[in-house]
Amino acid sequence: MKVRDVMSERPEYLEQEATIREAAERMRDADRGFTPIAHNEKIVGIVTDRDIAVRAVAEGKSLDEQVKNIASGKVLYCYEDDAITDVLQSMQDQRVQRFVVLNNDTNKDFVGVVSLGDIAAHCQSGDLSQRVVNASRLYH
Repeated sequence: MKVRDVMSERPEYLEQEATIREAAERMRDADRGFTPIAHNEKIVGIVTDRDIAVRAVAEGKSLDEQVKNIASGKVLYCYEDDAITDVLQSMQDQRVQRFVVLNNDTNKDFVGVVSLGDIAAHCQSGDLSQRVVNASRLYH
C-alpha cells in the first residue's frame, strides 16, 4: 500500500501571516489537530493543537499574534509513492503522528497529509495493524 492510497488529499493550509485564532478555528472546523503553514504556497511549518496550548495559551500570547510565531518550522514529509510500512517506521523513529505528503522529490508540491489515523482506517493486515499500534504507543 502506498501513501496516496490512504492520505487526506490537499487539506487546507494557512498562510504564515494568519493569526493563532484563525489556526484554532480552522482546526476546529476541519476536526483536525493540526494545520500546515505556508508562504507563497510552499509549506514552511506545521501548527498543532498542542503548539497552540503550549506555545501560545500557556505563555500568555495573544490569539491575534501571527501563527508563524508558534509553528514548528521543521516540516516532516514523505512522498505519495512511499510505502506505508516505510512511513510508519519513519513516524515511529521521529515520534510524530503525521507527515506532510509531497508529490515527488523533484517538484516537492504539497498534495496532502498522512496520519496514523489515516493509516489505521485502511489497515487490512495484522502486521500493518501492529505497526500502527507500535507507532501510536509513543503518545500514551
